[in-house]
Amino acid sequence: MLYHLQNQFSVSQETAEIAHASFPKGNVYMTIRDELGAMYADTEFASLFSHRGQRGISPRSLAFISVVQFAEGMSDRQTAEAVRSRIDLKYALGEKLTYAGFDSSVLSEFRGRILTGEIVE
Repeated sequence: MLYHLQNQFSVSQETAEIAHASFPKGNVYMTIRDELGAMYADTEFASLFSHRGQRGISPRSLAFISVVQFAEGMSDRQTAEAVRSRIDLKYALGEKLTYAGFDSSVLSEFRGRILTGEIVE
C-alpha cells in the first residue's frame, strides 16, 4: 500500500462547524484533537508503508482509530462503520463530512504490520 506522508492536520470548515453544532460541549475525541492535535505523526509509521502501489489511509489516522476501537470495544467492522457515520470521528481524524471511510480489513492489516514490525521497501 502506498502512502504519501502528510504533516498537515486540519479540519475542514464544514466538518468543524457541524461537529461543534452537534457536540456543543465537545466529546472525548474532539477534545483530544483540539487539545493535542495529532497524537501520532505519519512519519512514525513511514517504514510500514510502501512508496509504490495504490494510495493508502493515513497511518496517523489508523493509529488513532485503533485507540478508539479499543476504547469502545468495537469490532473491525463496527469501527469502519463508525468512521463512515460519526461526525465526531471525522472531526478528530481531520476528514471531510463526505469521507467514505475504509474497508474494515485495513485495521487488521495495520495491526499486523505494527505487531510484526513489517518493514516495506
